[in-house]
Amino acid sequence: MAETSKADGGRLTTHVLDTATGKPAAGLSIALYHLEGKARTHLKTVLTNADGRCDKPLLAGAEFRTGEYELVFAAGDYLRQQGLSLPKPAFLDVIPIRFGMAEPVHYHVPLLVSPYGYSTYRGS
Repeated sequence: MAETSKADGGRLTTHVLDTATGKPAAGLSIALYHLEGKARTHLKTVLTNADGRCDKPLLAGAEFRTGEYELVFAAGDYLRQQGLSLPKPAFLDVIPIRFGMAEPVHYHVPLLVSPYGYSTYRGS
């Protein structure tokens, strides 16, 4: 599939909530990758703010391209920073979420996380 861009169209955002505490997951590291065939290209790494969100969209404007992507959430590091004693190895340490963006619209990929479970969905 050919990738497209639209200067004022698509954007990618995320939001992380800690379901064990019922609070936003502040200070959680998220890496964004673009996938093309077997190639996996790192685009950026960001930290969530006090609201569990990124300060700006992960992709927007000229940076936005349709295609396949992966968000990698450093959940284990975040949970240990919260003072939790996780087993070694932790049940959930790194959480990768692969998804496709087929149109230049708003894609929101939230993560709900706890030490022993997570979920995601396409938000708005």
